[in-house]
Formats: sequence, structure tokens, C-alpha cells
Amino acid sequence: MRWSLTIGTIAGIRVDVHITFVLFILWIGATQGLLDGNLARALATVALVLLVFGCVLLHELGHALAARRYGIRTRDITLLPIGGVARLQRMPDEPQQEVVVALAGPLVNVIIAALLGVVLWATQTPYPSGGMLGSLLSINIVMVVFNLIPAFPMDGGRVLRAVLALRLPYVKATRIAATIGQAMALLFGVIGFFYNPMLMFVALFVFLAASEEQALVRTRSTMSGLPARAAMLSEFDVLRADDPLQRAVDLLMAGSQQDFPVVEDGRVIGVLTRSDLLRGLQRAGAATPVRDAIQRDDLVAEPGEPLEEVFRRMRERGRSALPVVSGGALVGLLTLENVGDLLLVQDALRRHAGTR
Repeated sequence: MRWSLTIGTIAGIRVDVHITFVLFILWIGATQGLLDGNLARALATVALVLLVFGCVLLHELGHALAARRYGIRTRDITLLPIGGVARLQRMPDEPQQEVVVALAGPLVNVIIAALLGVVLWATQTPYPSGGMLGSLLSINIVMVVFNLIPAFPMDGGRVLRAVLALRLPYVKATRIAATIGQAMALLFGVIGFFYNPMLMFVALFVFLAASEEQALVRTRSTMSGLPARAAMLSEFDVLRADDPLQRAVDLLMAGSQQDFPVVEDGRVIGVLTRSDLLRGLQRAGAATPVRDAIQRDDLVAEPGEPLEEVFRRMRERGRSALPVVSGGALVGLLTLENVGDLLLVQDALRRHAGTR
């Protein structure tokens, strides 16, 4: 995720904190004691917040390790002021598996709450007036209840989607769960407006996340069964590694192509994107060889490869275009624009079929 700082890895999973999380901690410290000269209260509050986010991290690790059981990798976990996000490589294929992955996070909070309860009982500390441990126990209970609200994309919403998917098509199940999630988000927003501004940020996140998940699932469904060749360009311009950037400028201005495969000795060595071109022109001028303006890599697609898989790789790596190679030879160019056009065509054909 952009604007994130890596703080380490746990169980082979990279853990990041978003810059807004750091600012949030500073804001908590300032408003809860530092501005009043009460350093002890500020440190105690910040310590509690950090412990809470430690529980959030364990919650997300629960999702990640449950997903690992089904061969699903977690790219990273990012801590945000409103919680944490574990970016799974993909969601489980089976509804039963999605239920397990979704419930693994809240189960971690149940275990944490139980352990804290045992500690409070063993030390004969009254609850809920049990100081920091009592507060942490209460917060974990709230996290369990909140996450199990059947509103997508919260864990309860994912469980709802999985249950619906046992009877309904996956796309329709997602649409229902996302719609419920957005309705709940609007409710959170209204409540937050009158009582707690932080809830308004949570509402915005839930609303946008539900929309994004719905769009992503619809896209995946449309791509299902299609090979990369279905969306690739077969007529496009190619640059040689020793071409000057002026050659790319001429091609850019002469047509609609914005990303150019670059070959050297008959082998694809990368793609010159419009951003690469502009940076190269600004840094070294139009006479600079193309090879000096690109980031060399071997990320390519094959014509028969599932389009859904190629699209996922492009999203993960932030690529707007990918060379399509067969037997070592460049045979096509896959762009996000062309993928979008194919999705529109497929959607129109599906709608036509539905009217017959």
C-alpha cells in the first residue's frame, strides 16, 4: 500500500504501518496529555493504543494463517488508524473455506479476551475497572462484536457472502453482502456525525471497500475462462533498446499507444511506459537510449494463460501493460485499457443474452 513503512515480517508476512497510523499515534499522544504537560497520561494512552493495534495485528495474522492452510499467500498486513488490512493473494474458492478464513480473525480476539480474563481473575482484579488490562479486554470484546456485524467487507459480511454463495451465484452473493455493507456504512456515518467523528471514517472505509470488492468480483467473473490472448493487442509498435527516446515520442504522438515493449537481441527486456518516457526526457533528454529509461524485468504473459491470473499480476505489480510472449517471441501486448474494453464487450453480450 502506498505511503506505508515496513516494520518487519511475522511468519514470512511483511507488516507495514501507514503514515496516517504514525500521525494518529502522535495525535493521540498530543491530545491525551502532552499538550497539558501530563507526560504519564500521554504515555499510558499511547501504550494502550499500541497494545490495541497489537491485537489488531494478531487478528489479521489469524486471517493470514488460516488462508495459508488453503494455499493462499498473504502479500502484506498494513496497520491503519481505523484498523488493519491483510492483503490476501486471493479469496478462497470454496464458501466453507471463506467462512474459516473470515472467522479466524475474531477467534484470535476471543482467545486474547479469554486470556486477559484469566489474568484478571488470577490477580483478583475487578472488571471492568481493571486498568489497562481491563480496557484491553473490553476492546477485544468490542472488536469481536463489531467484526461479526453481517456487513461486507467486515468478517461477518464475508461469512454472510459465503453462506449466500452456498445457494446463489458468487457474484450475486457478493452484491447482496456489499449492498448490506454499504447500508450499514451509511448508518455508521449518520451515528458518527452526531456522536463520534471517527465512526464516519470507518463508514467511509466500509462503503468504499464494499464497492471495490463488488467490482473486483464482477471483473473476475467476467474474465473467468478467458485466455490472455482474448484481450491482447496483436498490432502495436515495438522499440529497440538502442532507439532514442525521441522515437518513443514520435510513436506516442502519432497514435493511441502509450506503453511500448522494448526488445534487445530479439528478447523482451521490459516496457517503456509513458511515465518512464517523461522521466527519461526530463532527466537526460530525447537522445537518451530507451534502455536507460526502463526498468528491466522478465514479467511477461503467455497467450493461453488465464486472463484473470495475468490481470492479478498486473494489479499486484502496478503495471499498465504486459508483453505477451510465446516460445520466446513477442506476439502481443496486454494493456489495462484493452482489458477494460473486453470487459465492456463481455458485459454487453451477457446483457444481450439475458434479454433473449
